[in-house]
Amino acid sequence: MKKTILLIGILCSIHINAQESISLSLEQAIDYALKNSYASINATRDIDAAKLKKWETTTMGLPQISATIDYQNWIKQQVSLIPAEFFGGNAGEFAEVSFGTKHNMNATATLNQLIFDGSYLVGLQSAKTYLKISENAKEKTDLSIREAVINAYGNVLLSEESINIIEKNIATLQKNLDETLQIYKNGLAEEESVEQLQITLASIKSQLSKTKNLKNIAYKMLNITLGTDINTPIILTDNLNKLAEENLDLGLLSSDLSIENHIDFKIAKNNERANELLVKLEQSKALPSLSSFINFGYAGYGENFDFTKKEQKWFDSSLLGVSLNIPIFSSLARSSRTQQAKIELDKAKTNLTETAQKLKLQLESAKTEYNFSIEEFETSKQNLALAERIEKKQQIKFFEGLSTSFELSEAQRQLYTMQQNYLQNMLQLIANKAALDNALNTPINN
Repeated sequence: MKKTILLIGILCSIHINAQESISLSLEQAIDYALKNSYASINATRDIDAAKLKKWETTTMGLPQISATIDYQNWIKQQVSLIPAEFFGGNAGEFAEVSFGTKHNMNATATLNQLIFDGSYLVGLQSAKTYLKISENAKEKTDLSIREAVINAYGNVLLSEESINIIEKNIATLQKNLDETLQIYKNGLAEEESVEQLQITLASIKSQLSKTKNLKNIAYKMLNITLGTDINTPIILTDNLNKLAEENLDLGLLSSDLSIENHIDFKIAKNNERANELLVKLEQSKALPSLSSFINFGYAGYGENFDFTKKEQKWFDSSLLGVSLNIPIFSSLARSSRTQQAKIELDKAKTNLTETAQKLKLQLESAKTEYNFSIEEFETSKQNLALAERIEKKQQIKFFEGLSTSFELSEAQRQLYTMQQNYLQNMLQLIANKAALDNALNTPINN
């Protein structure tokens, strides 16, 4: 049993190690997600379905051919009563007569053609609009994927950078503790100094453990965003500081927005167009519709099932027909549906106006957040440099007996806070730049 468990463990380990890792820069991660993410794949499928729906609508106005084959076997033929006097019988009496043959077979082929139908013409226009809506949804999805990948990629880098910094802090703290412990053993330091450093070290080690767990979650979230298995190893080739510097672009703060070209405005505009077509559809139902058909058929009869024999006689027939359907009175039902459609159209127009205003507000808000994140990034960089100098001076003072362990711990905690602030502000700068790109509807360069 133990050998079996060991073998399973080895096989699982081999499987995990055999998984190929993916090495990605941020741009490569975005490109990868645009092709492989679950949302992108389904958005592409929606476009394919819309194209098929468009063709389905088109075929409604094209010739339709159908065929039927009917076979009838009278197990007991129907009896009709005929006055007996027709056959020389007595008046008032009836003769029992069965018409037709026991076996009947009919084969018919029919061609139907729609000549005019207002609903069909509106349907064609609606199918085109539906396709545009699907294409706009794909564009919107891609923009959302880009932002999601940037955030997920940044969170992984944040956790990696945090771990590196915390491990360096632990190494420094451990060195300080060892030196202080030695000084304490020599009677040149108080026990409180040792205990203070021990508390700080334990706290930082706990933070390291938590950050490592968060790193694993961050990697899995990135995998899901990319559309890969959550256990797929990923190697990130960019670093947080590089991305923060690359996302510093003050020129964006003066960028203008073309409302008509924004994807959200296009979606709202297409929704308005869809409601316009709905009004036209209801109005078109008051128009006559014209269709035609022609069919050809063969029929065979017999007392026995001889339809497969050459001797069987077949009787052909053909029929041409035209149908004109004229709506006359619907008790105002059509008028009611048309008025409802017009109300929905008015709502869509109002939503379009609201969307334009929201996009302007969204841009102003995104610019404000981005500008603030730039200021915070620069401030946190300066504060980090100051905190490093203060902590270094406190270390020198502490080991020279010029300051207390409490003062050193305070300087260290301040340094750790400034380190995390700096990392968070870099991440926030990158995230706010991505949000501003979406607000500006910055296109994705594939």
